[in-house]
Amino acid sequence: MSRPLPLQLGRALAATLGLSTLLLGGITAPASAEAPAAPAAGHSAQFPAHFDLPPGFQPEGIAIDHGGTAYFGSRVDGDIYAASLRTGQGKVITQGPGTASLGLKVDQRGRLFVAGAGGGDGRVIDTRTRKVLASYTFTTAPSTFVNDVILSKDAAWFTDSRQPVLYKVPLGRDGSLPGQAAVRTIPLSGDYVHDPVNLNANGIALTPDRRNLIIVQSATGFLFRVDPRTGVTRRIDLGSTVLTNGDGLLRSGRTLYVVQNRLDKIGVLELDRSATSGRLVREIRSADFDVPTTAAFFGSRIYLPNARFRTPPTLTTPYWVTAVRR
Repeated sequence: MSRPLPLQLGRALAATLGLSTLLLGGITAPASAEAPAAPAAGHSAQFPAHFDLPPGFQPEGIAIDHGGTAYFGSRVDGDIYAASLRTGQGKVITQGPGTASLGLKVDQRGRLFVAGAGGGDGRVIDTRTRKVLASYTFTTAPSTFVNDVILSKDAAWFTDSRQPVLYKVPLGRDGSLPGQAAVRTIPLSGDYVHDPVNLNANGIALTPDRRNLIIVQSATGFLFRVDPRTGVTRRIDLGSTVLTNGDGLLRSGRTLYVVQNRLDKIGVLELDRSATSGRLVREIRSADFDVPTTAAFFGSRIYLPNARFRTPPTLTTPYWVTAVRR
């Protein structure tokens, strides 16, 4: 993963974004972070399959709500940019904390959960009011990289690519956000072996039966099933398949999409119900990919931001979003 631009450049970027003055279409109640979009999204094939993000933005995560608004986090300073899938136009809706915003998920209440990278934290933003509803410190360790997030029925789960743990933010029965004291650190054990040099746990998803978690380890290309109560991991049997450069995960039913960033492709797997085993059934490629990192569904499409890790970042470096058919 590339190093963000210095903070002062990030703040200068915010002042130069011409797109920041554009108005979005109506932002409506978002759908589940994992489920495919509602039937109304069937017209998404008429939306642009490529649209630009602000120059120099350095995107990483993506989340899409039920109304077709996509949210992106910046690796520069953590700004959140929102764009209409219908037009591709958007604006920065909230300034970041000065550290990167990586994985994103949006829930039914319009709350955006944000993984805070080297800040060792996460935060929750109301996409309607644009206010930060809660911030959580997961670790003060000098080596941390809070990379991605998934929502289950009772918690938000965050990965850390530099620490052999998951972070759990439990949610109330009514979806209420807890205080800092409720946050739990779940050590990973079992088959997972932590690499002290390279990126480890990255993308995260729920198993098809929704009882366990799935993580991809970027350093090895292995997929693991994780018991959320104990942190015990078991490597998912994929035969000879290794998901090199595995990044964002996206699941629909028993189909798991694994973004393989620097390989410019998505590995498509069919899993059994409990995700003890799976097989690679196809790959999705596009000439428009330039190191895609994470992915989100809308209608019949998968949308991915291109992080362009191979391209030295500047204030004017182009970035864009690519849509491909599932």
